Amino acid sequence: MDYDFQQLNYNHHGLLPAIVQDANTLQVLMMGYMNAEALEKTLSTKTVWFYSRSRQTLWNKGETSGNYLKTVSVHADCDHDCLLVQAVAMGPTCHTNNTSCFFHDMYVNDEMDVASFNILTALHERITDRKNNPKQGAYTTYLFEKGIDKILKKVGEENAEVIIAAKNNAPDEIVYETSDLIYHLLVMLTEQGVDPKLVLNELKKRYTTE
Repeated sequence: MDYDFQQLNYNHHGLLPAIVQDANTLQVLMMGYMNAEALEKTLSTKTVWFYSRSRQTLWNKGETSGNYLKTVSVHADCDHDCLLVQAVAMGPTCHTNNTSCFFHDMYVNDEMDVASFNILTALHERITDRKNNPKQGAYTTYLFEKGIDKILKKVGEENAEVIIAAKNNAPDEIVYETSDLIYHLLVMLTEQGVDPKLVLNELKKRYTTE
């Protein structure tokens, strides 16, 4: 790439706002500020750096928590005064232990609110919480208590239900049974300690080589 970094329009404090987006789910994770040195380190170290306006120093996101943001790509907007950083998060991005810093819902237009792949991340987090913090009466907790054989049995059953729904040419049933299958697959992945993002990465590899 031959981007001319001289085009960047830093503000009068020598900073650019930088929005960080999950490279897999496209969820917005956080926003911070970068100066030229923070941007250089973000590119050279392949982990995201910011400039702290309060402490007036550089900081590497995750240096305290271990939840680093692994740099995937950096893009400048049309006016060259804002950055979009796509990264892979090594853990919750927000200091509150939420995946994203943007978790306070102010307004949702239900008519336009279409589900996205972010729901897979949210569902995985809920499943992981049920594993780490069992809730009495919760179905997910029940599956973890029964163990891998029960979980695999459910995966097999739901897979068969998807096949039957497809053979019956029943779109509504296909949607319902596929949702059941995906849920139980996420439970299986969590039980096995496999991050679903690894599956997304594998799909991405196949997409780029197909």
